[in-house]
Amino acid sequence: MKKAVVLVSGGLDSATVLAIARRDGYETHALTLDYGQRHAAELAAAARVCRALGAAEQRRIAVDLSGFGASALTDARIAVPVTGVGTGIPVTYVPARNTVLLALALAWAEALGANDIFIGVNAVDYSGYPDCRPEYIAAFEAMAKRATRAGVEGARLTVHAPLIALSKAEIIRRGIALGLDYALTVSCYQADAEGRACGRCDACRLRRAGFEAAGVSDPTRYRAAPAGA
Repeated sequence: MKKAVVLVSGGLDSATVLAIARRDGYETHALTLDYGQRHAAELAAAARVCRALGAAEQRRIAVDLSGFGASALTDARIAVPVTGVGTGIPVTYVPARNTVLLALALAWAEALGANDIFIGVNAVDYSGYPDCRPEYIAAFEAMAKRATRAGVEGARLTVHAPLIALSKAEIIRRGIALGLDYALTVSCYQADAEGRACGRCDACRLRRAGFEAAGVSDPTRYRAAPAGA
């Protein structure tokens, strides 16, 4: 089997990507980053997803981006917005997070002799993050070709972003077709210790709207009734 490194955060999108990689016949090596995020619930969710979907292995790497702050997801002094998805890049953007993630995935892929990395970025139903766009993925692939021994020696690394042009509803339908249980996942920016979602942050709003648009029952566990319910 071809080997692939799959970035698995514990959220809806990354779980779907892991299911897609497994469907496509890859031996999946899951990488989860503990980057100093507000809660550990998504880390527990990532482990559940990897077990349920049969990843060959999962590694959890700690890189404490909270030391830099500047994001509502890594700095407790910055409130997570709960008034709805707005315009511009929101305070939940974590500086260079996807670049850090992909760099670690690239290092592991080269060590494994793998030429494929999967990431669950999305340029449709997302919050305006600059590192979720197709041109970013293309730029990273070009960099990897020049920055690694494997690339210089002729191996072609591919960064797969199979969700990048899909709506949240389309992503959910894709996962359901693959038998994915979304109750295993946590998407909330401020989930509690039990993994229950706030129902008010941007991630919760996008997730809930996706299930509604897909015509699928939302399996998310909320602390209270979600906003607009």
